[in-house]
Amino acid sequence: MAESLVSSDVEAKVKLRNSEVLLPAGTRRPFAIVTGLFFLWGIPNSLNDVLIRQFMKSLDLNRFQAGLVQSAFFLGYFFLALPAGLLMKHYGYKLGFIVGLLLFSSGCFLFLPAANSGRYGAFLVALFVIASGLAFLESASNPFVAQLGPTVTSERRLNFAQAFNPLGYISGILLGTRFIFSGVELSPSQIAAMQASGTYLAYRHAETMRVVAPYLIIGVLALVWAGMIASLRLPSFMQTRDHDAEVAGNWRELLHKPHFLLAIVAQFLYCGASVCTWSYFIQYAKEYTGTSERVAGVLLACTIGLFGLGRFTSTILMRRFAPVLIMAVYGIVNASLLVVAILSPNRLGLGAITATSFFLSLMFPTIFALGLKDLGPNTKIAGSFIVMAIVGGAVMTPLMGLLAQSLHNTALAYVVPLFGNLGIAAYARYMFGYSSKRMMVSTFEI
Repeated sequence: MAESLVSSDVEAKVKLRNSEVLLPAGTRRPFAIVTGLFFLWGIPNSLNDVLIRQFMKSLDLNRFQAGLVQSAFFLGYFFLALPAGLLMKHYGYKLGFIVGLLLFSSGCFLFLPAANSGRYGAFLVALFVIASGLAFLESASNPFVAQLGPTVTSERRLNFAQAFNPLGYISGILLGTRFIFSGVELSPSQIAAMQASGTYLAYRHAETMRVVAPYLIIGVLALVWAGMIASLRLPSFMQTRDHDAEVAGNWRELLHKPHFLLAIVAQFLYCGASVCTWSYFIQYAKEYTGTSERVAGVLLACTIGLFGLGRFTSTILMRRFAPVLIMAVYGIVNASLLVVAILSPNRLGLGAITATSFFLSLMFPTIFALGLKDLGPNTKIAGSFIVMAIVGGAVMTPLMGLLAQSLHNTALAYVVPLFGNLGIAAYARYMFGYSSKRMMVSTFEI
């Protein structure tokens, strides 16, 4: 009897230890290659913030028109995320990765004819194609990483992978600041003089062409990554899950999963809040602190650096504190910082906006992982619905731009991401109750 109890105790300890493993044996190579995608798609996401400022100058756009950069980009996510999920349900993750990278590369190459035409609409089409590819990549990568091991460590695993996304953001900002921003900022009198001499259109064309080279380089990099994915062999248990999803999944079951439905709302608010915060960061810095666009670009890279630091820090904190508790605190802290930015439009306010990136870091991967809990064969299609919520960036960013334009006050427009953060904190409070109930009946899964 005693031996039986000891044996059971040992088995329980082994089971518990295995359930806390971050990466099971045989998963490190696919994890590393897919984690590289998180870095890769961070580059075009952050370049949008540079494009908004650049297109205002080179294509003579107002704030609302320039904000359509984000609308075109995130509509690509909205319209292609569900087709991506359906494709992967029938053909698996690998094809989703490859199709996404090919679309991503094609959109980057479209920047050359768009720049030659000088038409803003052509750039918006190119951005839509890029985002269509990224919809496939995010619809595949997030659930793939979440499922690449025990469910109890899915938040930690996804936060760790997502920690490399800010490195891509920083690379994109620095790339754009160095190669897209020329450093030439004309005053109204200089513009009038160039218009009178007939050289203004040539100047605008030269500024427009500056966006081409970075995107061509990114397009080539995406093709290289597609080749790496094509040669990748997935772990056997992931192939089994691909098969289970094809034969057993029924998306209608998702309508009876409140934690999943609320994750869509929370992800909409997060994407809108984060994109709004960063899209008008350069404009805020120029208006209220008098910095140049290049210096503002470097400051934006610094704030994304805090975003990356926050991802790594959050992964460590999750070993001791519940992810939902951390997210609730982060949401409230961010709302408070944005109140400071609104009421103190100066260097203090800019510092407050900069600090919000640290606390935004946790939210996307945590919302994603929480929303996918207990969905079984519907995980892929559920991931696509959560990716569709990225359209929050397309809705809330031009709304913030319109508000800033009508009020003639960029600082006050930051009320839009403020309410987004409060909504995320409310979602975290709900999920704290859900997670507590789930802990009572949790079982180990691989």
